[in-house]
Amino acid sequence: MLHQVPQPSQDRMTPFGGGALVVGVRRVNDPLVVLTAAALARATGGELYFAYVDEQRFTEREFPDGTVQHSDINPDAADDSWHLVEAELKAEVDRLLAGSGLAWQFRYLAGRPDRALTHLARAVDAAVLVVGNRAPEHGAKVHEFFGGALALKLAQHQHRPVLAVPLSVVDWKAPMPWA
Repeated sequence: MLHQVPQPSQDRMTPFGGGALVVGVRRVNDPLVVLTAAALARATGGELYFAYVDEQRFTEREFPDGTVQHSDINPDAADDSWHLVEAELKAEVDRLLAGSGLAWQFRYLAGRPDRALTHLARAVDAAVLVVGNRAPEHGAKVHEFFGGALALKLAQHQHRPVLAVPLSVVDWKAPMPWA
C-alpha cells in the first residue's frame, strides 16, 4: 500500500498574522536573512524562531517545543564546542535585532537542514520558513545547482511557504555556473 503524503491545502495554512517564522541561520554572517525575517515579523506580528542546523551532529530525540537532544556523529568525540557556536549565533542575532523589540528564540538543531527546519516549523506551527539562498559558485554542476538549494528542498518536502532571501545573484548575461 502506498503511503499518502499530506499535500498543501487551504485547511493546512497557518495565518501570517501572528504566525511564527522559522528562520534558518548559518555560521557565515548573513545579516540579510535575520533582517528580512525581522521585517516580516514586524509586518505580521509573528514570533521569530532562529535555528542553526549542525550537520556534524545527529538528532537523538525531538521535543514538542522544537528543541532536540543531539550528539556528535563521531561517537569518540567528546566535543562540546557546539555550545560556543550556539553562543556566537545568539549574540549575532541579538546584535542585529538590538532595540527592535521583537520576541525571538533560538534553536540549535542537528542533522539534515531541511528535515530539522521542517520539524521546528511543525512544532511551532510556523506560517513561513525564511532561509538564505546563494547563487551557485562558478563550476557548480547541474545537480548541485538544482539539488543543493535548501529553499528548494524545503518547498518540495513540506506544506509551508518558504521565503528565500537572495544573498547573491546570477548575472543573466554570464554563462551558467556549470558551463
